Amino acid sequence: MSDEEMEDYGFEYSDEDVQEEDVDIENQYYNSKGMLEGDPQEALKGFQEVVSMEEDKGEWGFRALKQIVKLHFKLGNTDSMLEAYREMLSYTKSAVTRNASEKKINSLLDFVSSSTDMKLLQDFYGTTLDALVEAKNDRLWFKTQLKLCGLWFKLKEYGRASKILRELHKACQAEDGSDDLKKGTQLLEIYALEIQMHTEQKNTKRLKELYNKALTIKSAIPHPRILGIIRECGGKMHMHERSWSDAATDFFEAFKSYDEAGAVRRIQCLKYLVLATMLMESAVDPFDAQEAAPYKQDPEVLAMTNLVAAYQQNDILGFERILKTNKRTIYDDPFIRNYIEDLLKKIRTQVVLKLIQPYTRIRIPFVSQQLNIPEYDVEQLLVALILDSRIQGHIDQVNQLLELESVQTVTTQKYKAIDKWSQHLHSLHQGILNKMS
Repeated sequence: MSDEEMEDYGFEYSDEDVQEEDVDIENQYYNSKGMLEGDPQEALKGFQEVVSMEEDKGEWGFRALKQIVKLHFKLGNTDSMLEAYREMLSYTKSAVTRNASEKKINSLLDFVSSSTDMKLLQDFYGTTLDALVEAKNDRLWFKTQLKLCGLWFKLKEYGRASKILRELHKACQAEDGSDDLKKGTQLLEIYALEIQMHTEQKNTKRLKELYNKALTIKSAIPHPRILGIIRECGGKMHMHERSWSDAATDFFEAFKSYDEAGAVRRIQCLKYLVLATMLMESAVDPFDAQEAAPYKQDPEVLAMTNLVAAYQQNDILGFERILKTNKRTIYDDPFIRNYIEDLLKKIRTQVVLKLIQPYTRIRIPFVSQQLNIPEYDVEQLLVALILDSRIQGHIDQVNQLLELESVQTVTTQKYKAIDKWSQHLHSLHQGILNKMS
């Protein structure tokens, strides 16, 4: 039968009609998208037309509503934006797949998170979470809560962040209230956020507790960025406790995790690793490691690389010159800045110990000149080294001299002290025996 005959018998090309309708809607969508940069108001009308062209809720209407939400956000139409977003969320019940809806919702959450309007953020995230609870989408609910918590943390709204963390933690607990290790990946994501918050608040006690808990979770397969966060915060905690070696280990692990994740934070962690390595007075160059070697000449790391070279050569003047000429890459980081004085003390100590080796007496003004610091600071440094038994000698303040004792003298004094201690013990022992008899 011909097409005309089929029409006479009442046949309809339903599939073709649908296809033609889809083509029209698709064309309208892309025409509207083409106007986004030049004429946002016309683009808005075009996308609204896409929504109205669909008889039943479908993919093109869902995509158009996403663009409408973004346009209203850019134009500052808060109420219209939330109204369009609620309509878009209604499509997630049946009109689009779960994967498609999760992708678009995540994208919008990231987009809107740039706002500083607290009420808008609260309304937007609240609307999202209500819809996800209704849709029973636990996975996206968890991710959305994490995003919101991260946002409050970024805005230093620690009270709000803590409230969400408690709710998230509760969702990852067994019936007896203990951590459900089957949800190890989610637990590590929660710990990573909480650890960051306590690092910022300098709550070392709670930070240490969470850090140790996080390291005991072996059932998780987290994103390497999460492990990087945990290890970086652990490194900062160890630095605060002046456990330089443990800090270096954590910073190296954080660097490797960030590197695996392709996160820019790896450069910062590499700088922290260099800092910890120098503070622990290690002779090992951190850039000898296979993972760190490719970044040795990175412009952001180069200043720290040069510091290591000057440190290992006991070049105090070169060390200070590098600090002065690289203020942006070194001093602009508050964390590194906190330990600059410790670094200077370490290299000055190394220079002093090397400088005094050939002498039995050395003038303090001469040491001051070599270290390029005031004589008073030299005296303070020498006193600290004498008290730590790293220098055997005493200071003659009248003549401004450091008088050093020879190894033989020190050894003799040590044996005399031991002999005196032995005699005292013998006398004490004899006295006790006399009392007992």
